[in-house]
Amino acid sequence: MCLAIPARVVELEDGNIAVVALEGVKKRISVALVEDIEVGDYVLIHVGYALHKVSPEEAARTLQLMAEAGVLSEELAEIGESAA
Repeated sequence: MCLAIPARVVELEDGNIAVVALEGVKKRISVALVEDIEVGDYVLIHVGYALHKVSPEEAARTLQLMAEAGVLSEELAEIGESAA
């Protein structure tokens, strides 16, 4: 389905690349579109790019709503297919 999904930044690499984690899945993404990213931040990701930062509360709320709607597992599967 390719929805934007929140994930936590767990590592910053050179060249505007970060590793994010969600439900045990890690993925390398571009953070070129978002300023001042730090390890521990939550970002909304879509097609391999961080779109903007979100609060931990907003990330948790979004993930809960996605799970209730039945789309979280599908999105996690898609992320896992292209994991870091």
